[in-house]
Amino acid sequence: MTDRRWGLDKLTEADILGGGFSTPWDAPLVPPFPFQFRNAEIVTVFYRTDPSAMAFLTPPPVEPVGDVVAIHIYKMNDTDWIGPYHEANVMYGAKLGRHSGAYSPYLFLHSDGGVAHGREAHGQPKKFADPFMEFRGDLIVAGVVRNGIDVITVTTPCKQKRTDSAEMRRHFEFGTNLNLKAINHIDATPAIRQITSRKLTDVVVHECWVGPATVELRPNAQAPVFRLPVVEPLEAYYWRADFTLVSGDIIHDYLAQPAAKPRAAARGKTTTKK
Repeated sequence: MTDRRWGLDKLTEADILGGGFSTPWDAPLVPPFPFQFRNAEIVTVFYRTDPSAMAFLTPPPVEPVGDVVAIHIYKMNDTDWIGPYHEANVMYGAKLGRHSGAYSPYLFLHSDGGVAHGREAHGQPKKFADPFMEFRGDLIVAGVVRNGIDVITVTTPCKQKRTDSAEMRRHFEFGTNLNLKAINHIDATPAIRQITSRKLTDVVVHECWVGPATVELRPNAQAPVFRLPVVEPLEAYYWRADFTLVSGDIIHDYLAQPAAKPRAAARGKTTTKK
């Protein structure tokens, strides 16, 4: 048997055990680190929400910080491996011990490689959807559609006021993303239960604009962003940047801790209808 066909070397056990391995091995879906994003266009909107809703959605021992939510809607124009696609990341300030950043309860995109990479590598709760960003005359409109429902709609004026991109980080450090990673073994026992942290590097911002914003969230049981209700829209930014996605860190390993007691099953009287 030849060790090379179709421009590929035959798979070895060393390949399987190597970092960044993905299947199908001869046309892998998940890209290895690092990979670059060039000329990405982003709409970032900030709004105030109910802090108790943030606390409810945050996995322990992570703690939410403040009362501000950010929604980033990306138009990825030139990405290694994955190619052009759109993505949306819903996040808010969070901390775990000495680690601080932003926790993401919801992410949406329409790239199978992006969904798989986010879930398998970072533990991001990515789901397939249709994020979009459009310039409609003097208005920028961005949002997310899932199951035919506009679950997120953001509007902001088109490039009226330039600003320093550092202004976006005054609410919380969204460049550091905290995520709950959960992967099971084939027998349904836990294989990975972690809080992970990742940062974007080599960030070059080409332009940044700020303006007033509107944010509309519509209920969808499979994309329940409405659980972080809009109390007050703050501002929106349109910015264009290059950045690199690199490997991250495990900042909490649930399986290395003493096992938590499972929640007791609810008890009550059972009535049989005759």
